[in-house]
Amino acid sequence: MGLPRRQFLQFAAGTALLPIVSRLAWAQTWRTKPIRAIVPFTAGSASDIVARTVFEFLSERLGQSIIVENRTGAGGTIGATVVAKADPDGYTILVNSSSHTVIPSLYPNAPYNTAYDFSGVIPLGSMSNVLVVAPSKGFKNLHELVAAAKAKPGSISYASAGIGSATHFSTERLRLSAGFEGVHIPFRGTPEAYSEVLTGRVDFFSALWHPPYRSSATGSCRPSR
Repeated sequence: MGLPRRQFLQFAAGTALLPIVSRLAWAQTWRTKPIRAIVPFTAGSASDIVARTVFEFLSERLGQSIIVENRTGAGGTIGATVVAKADPDGYTILVNSSSHTVIPSLYPNAPYNTAYDFSGVIPLGSMSNVLVVAPSKGFKNLHELVAAAKAKPGSISYASAGIGSATHFSTERLRLSAGFEGVHIPFRGTPEAYSEVLTGRVDFFSALWHPPYRSSATGSCRPSR
């Protein structure tokens, strides 16, 4: 019968690790080849750091290689498509952020069904958004940044880790709540956005703060049809 889902969840809970799959028909030969963990964001992003940290530990516990692959672009849909089209055998999983849930509204023609083609396994944690600016900008607090943005509508720019990412939506929520205009500059990932803000080429960035014991990433996999 292989490894039942409940038994696997108990094992994972006992070691404080991520369950690999959910609602799959396990074969007796499971764990005979490397497991692929697809991260749809760039290396160095919050989801990437947490995925590599968790899977390094999990790989040791399972005695099985887990290869983390970064498949970036299109708001995370490129990486998610890889998992959605993979065989539902437990060897390909997705480590995504909360932005995964809004893909249908942003990409109605995505090559997969967000609700049907994936099964959520377990959240790895949660994290806060922290607004960051370069010291050279001279903003001492959020009030000063908002005041400057209102004084010259459309003059301030803000970075994100891509359209539809959590960093994008958190900034849009701030912008709409505070009532100012701005220029959105999306990047391929968090490291690139950080770099542009630190050099002063972009005014601010609503970054995900990821201490080593917290994360917003979740694991997903494609269930049997």
